Amino acid sequence: MTRRLVLTNEAARHPLRRSLPPPVVAAAKNDDQDVKLFFLSFAAFFTCFYSFIF
Repeated sequence: MTRRLVLTNEAARHPLRRSLPPPVVAAAKNDDQDVKLFFLSFAAFFTCFYSFIF
């Protein structure tokens, strides 16, 4: 049994998707960035909303 040099995604059924490389599972990265962005956005919205009210 010979295999090609480029690994294919054997779970894909469509020929075009089968020719693409298998999906890369994203490594668990630091989600602290998302939390910081959420709080920054919340603070900016609160500041703008509060300044328009008063």
